[in-house]
Amino acid sequence: MFSIRSARLSDDGPIQKLIRQSHINPTGLDWRRFLVAVDQKDQVIGCGQIKPHQDGSKELASIAVVAEWRHQRVASAIIQQLLRSEAGELLLVCRSSLGSFYEQFGFHAIEQDSMPPYFKRINRLARWVKRLEKKGEGFLVMRKVSGIQE
Repeated sequence: MFSIRSARLSDDGPIQKLIRQSHINPTGLDWRRFLVAVDQKDQVIGCGQIKPHQDGSKELASIAVVAEWRHQRVASAIIQQLLRSEAGELLLVCRSSLGSFYEQFGFHAIEQDSMPPYFKRINRLARWVKRLEKKGEGFLVMRKVSGIQE
């Protein structure tokens, strides 16, 4: 069993550690924007945030779950809770293999010309890194537009 709550200052270290262990973008980690999933001992087992960008766009970001809790709907619960408080356009960047996971929340892949400036830069960088690594998986930028969910 787990619960979702707003992050506290004491969660900053566990959030930072989880993001780095998950090998996702470690920039813009402000604990005050995070929701965390905690176990019965109030230990952080997952996290996520809505990250604002200078260009005015907002990103569903930093979705991570500790290995022992994966495939138990922790990430889904965090995402659903974050989406309840957001209206308008929300973007995300994910590995292409996760596209179908985010589609269940209403996100759809978008083309480069539809992306806000921050996401265009990230997309170009991801393509460049992919060429260097020569891996078969790329990145997607996805968008969801909606009103506040109830």
